[in-house]
Amino acid sequence: MKTVRALIERASDGSYSAYLPDDNNLEYGVTGLGASATEARQDMLNAYSELKELFAKEGLKFTEIEMQFSYDVPSFLAYYSGKLSLAGLSRITGVAQGQLSHYITGRRRPNAATVEKISRGLHAFAEDLAKVQLI
Repeated sequence: MKTVRALIERASDGSYSAYLPDDNNLEYGVTGLGASATEARQDMLNAYSELKELFAKEGLKFTEIEMQFSYDVPSFLAYYSGKLSLAGLSRITGVAQGQLSHYITGRRRPNAATVEKISRGLHAFAEDLAKVQLI
């Protein structure tokens, strides 16, 4: 099974798209659309399953993949805000809760330095969680 990148992005109209970038070098493409990042991701996974069935039915070569999702900041915040509060994400990333809210709604776009700050904070938090052992 091949591991590939899958991207989820928020469009200017507030909808979300998920897609496989061309650099994955696959013999097919898969996309998904939705009103939320969750819907776009699920639509893409459904399209992948349907395409796999079609290729099998037609006797065509099909490379099975495992998707590693990458998100733009608005899509990440929208997808994970149901799992982590904006207040919690603010503490983890050091970015003000109001600013994070503006990114979700599309009123503002984070600059490269803020994207890096959010990424560093999330990865440090993930490393912390990976070290946790419960007894």
